[in-house]
Amino acid sequence: MNNDTQPVSQPTARTKRRSRLVPAVVAVLALVGGIVAYSTMRATSDNPQPAPAPSAGPKVTVAPVEVESLSDYDEITGHVDATETVELRARVSGHLDSVHFQAGQIVQAGDVLFTIDPRWYKAQYDLAAARAQDADREAKRADELLAAAAISSEEAEARRAVAAEAQAELAIARLDWEHTQVRSPITGRIGRALITKGNLVSGSPGDATLLATIVSVGESYVYADMDEETFLKFNRFARSHRAVGEDSRIPVDLELADETGYPRHGFVESTDNQMNPDTGSLTVRMIFPNTDGALVPGLYARVRVPIGAAEPTLLISERAVETDQSQKFVLVVGDDHVASYRTVTLGGAVDGRRIVRSGLRPGDRVIVDGLQHVRPGMPVDPELAVASALPTAPAAEVAAAP
Repeated sequence: MNNDTQPVSQPTARTKRRSRLVPAVVAVLALVGGIVAYSTMRATSDNPQPAPAPSAGPKVTVAPVEVESLSDYDEITGHVDATETVELRARVSGHLDSVHFQAGQIVQAGDVLFTIDPRWYKAQYDLAAARAQDADREAKRADELLAAAAISSEEAEARRAVAAEAQAELAIARLDWEHTQVRSPITGRIGRALITKGNLVSGSPGDATLLATIVSVGESYVYADMDEETFLKFNRFARSHRAVGEDSRIPVDLELADETGYPRHGFVESTDNQMNPDTGSLTVRMIFPNTDGALVPGLYARVRVPIGAAEPTLLISERAVETDQSQKFVLVVGDDHVASYRTVTLGGAVDGRRIVRSGLRPGDRVIVDGLQHVRPGMPVDPELAVASALPTAPAAEVAAAP
């Protein structure tokens, strides 16, 4: 009988050794992998990696709120006027013979500006002089005749009276003749000639012809109206200033429409003695030097009037202030570099900076550049403004908000 079953091969010694090594190698590799994994986990737990930094917000420039000792001022609007104004009018009638000036020039007191035809008045003067001479001679002769009892004392007195009357007529004739030369009574700047050569001018009282006007130079008045509240503050400050200061004059500052920083300095000359009940205001007159001739009568000007003593005041750059409907606000950057919204109450201006009455504290950082890219609650990348780039006040003075 045939046996189809194949004989089973017996394992060799090498095969037995290999089969025993494989499980051992696998175990060793598993052990090594576990050790490596544990070491990695331990290292990770001992040295945690920093969390990824959040993305930076828009770049902005910030400036700290500043504190300075400033005097409180109020801004009022005034107008310039000359300390002296003269209307040149004819004092005798006649045809205008000549004009001796150019419009706008500076004239000196005593300069001849107009000449009215003098011939009539010269003749009247000569006639009056002849009559006065004759009357004086008769008066002297009357004294001789009276001493000789040739005339009565009444006739002698009548001759003396005629002589005195003739002298008066001569003085009037002299004045009329002199008034044909129209002279400047003050030193100042003259306007244009309102009457030209050849025209007839009148010297009649009440109807005298206006020839030109002259305004003084060197100093100018500025008139301004204070409301009741401002005047009470100013008056209180003025009393305290006079009590402690050697100079009783109250200093004030002025700027014209094309000027900034109130470069002109003067003082209060006087105030009205009563409040106008219709307007609730009181007029103040101030004096300012006018060496450059810029203070032309009639110009409007802004005036800073002191209303309070110096005290610590918060200031921020004008560039930091934004308007939200009817209120002012700024964006403040905190230590977390997040912008926050702050409403503020502002005072006056100090050369590009504004007084802060409320809403901020010393040291707060406000955004002065880059506001258009920032919204409240947004993270920002702040950069401190360079001090020299920010406007600074020329003096410890401040104007209150109008």
